[in-house]
Amino acid sequence: MQQEFVSEINAPILLEGNRGDLSLDSTLQELSLYTFEVQTSCTGACVAQVFEKYPLVPGVILLEDGNYIGMLSRRQLLEFLIRPFGKEMFFEQPLSILYSYARTGVLLLSETTSILTAMQLALRRSPELVSEPVVVKSSEGAYCLLDISELNIASWQIRGIETQVRYERSQAQIIQNDKMASLGRLVDGVAHEILDPVNFIWGNLTHVSNYTQDLLKLIAAYNRELPNPSEHIAYLMQDIEFDFLEQDLNKSLKSIRTGAERLKKLVTSLQNFCHIDAVYPKPADIHTIIENVILLINSRVKGEIEIIRNYGSLPPVYCFLGQLNQVFMNILSRSVDSLLDEAIRQQYNNLDTTCNEEKPRIEIITEVISLPPTTCSAVDSRWVSVRIADNSKGISEETQQQIIESFSVEKRADKETTLAASYRIITARHGGKFKIHSQPGAGTEFEILLPLV
Repeated sequence: MQQEFVSEINAPILLEGNRGDLSLDSTLQELSLYTFEVQTSCTGACVAQVFEKYPLVPGVILLEDGNYIGMLSRRQLLEFLIRPFGKEMFFEQPLSILYSYARTGVLLLSETTSILTAMQLALRRSPELVSEPVVVKSSEGAYCLLDISELNIASWQIRGIETQVRYERSQAQIIQNDKMASLGRLVDGVAHEILDPVNFIWGNLTHVSNYTQDLLKLIAAYNRELPNPSEHIAYLMQDIEFDFLEQDLNKSLKSIRTGAERLKKLVTSLQNFCHIDAVYPKPADIHTIIENVILLINSRVKGEIEIIRNYGSLPPVYCFLGQLNQVFMNILSRSVDSLLDEAIRQQYNNLDTTCNEEKPRIEIITEVISLPPTTCSAVDSRWVSVRIADNSKGISEETQQQIIESFSVEKRADKETTLAASYRIITARHGGKFKIHSQPGAGTEFEILLPLV
């Protein structure tokens, strides 16, 4: 009779995994799983014989009329059989009776569950169940068993991979920071070299302008004293077009002054943008930072995009100037790219947007706001709010989700985007908040909140 039950049980099957190719995103289907299913009508003796023949099988999947009802582990069966009178009570009885006594919580997971997530769920079980196998359900509806030791080893391997990735990422970030610091010093030096001759021109323009006015006054006095100049002087004045020269000279000096002033502002903005941050934050004018960045990207914006400034009254904000410059550059550049790409797309498709579409626009709004009390603070907190909104086509929900996921430490370990870097600078370095509001067809708004201390 006992041999009859044994013949009804199919031998366990080991589905070999591939632990050598595990990655941070590996799932349970990549591990070694056991397929061992029996009907609850079989006896404990039949299963015990299989466990004795296959010592690595962690348990058995129980079926009733072909449907999954639970799992009985090797440890559970052994504990019941070694109890007083356990062998007499359960050894020759159907598994349904044994399972009615041994029924405990079973961790049932899909085969697409990540190994790290499965490990976290397994460790959250009560202490008496920590060593129990995990039941894995395949996409075809089959049930397999995963030995907890297999899951442990795979989890440690992935943790090692993750640690290595983080180390390599940190080393690459250190190298990148060093390169950027060196580049900042180089650009700062070049800007300083440009600023010296600009200051020389700027400083001498006042004297040149005064000298020119004095010479013109002298020539006017000569004309009054000598109304009838000689033929040679009259020919010379006609040859050099003195009347036009007198009128255009002041305009030329004014143009030179405007160009020198613009070049001076541009070089100063470049120096501020390449500012090497100190160890501690320093007070800075947010509006000046924004204007410096706008001046640097003005060559792409001019004539194509309208920039509207709605500046409020802001106090100086303690910040790392160089990093905050980079944040505003990243956000404004992204907005400019979105608007210009949409304009190019419309031109490529020969769309007439003069009547239906409004001009590409970026609006910058700054103000001081108060946020309600939190669990950490019993009083309202004051923040500087900077909102940068554009009237682009907006960001799809899928892209927004990808952007938000890139803010996590795990995704930054793979690849750091400009928005992820901006998020880290605002939140980690400045203790602020970084938000994105966007709806397809309704534009995009980036909001930066910096605390006031």
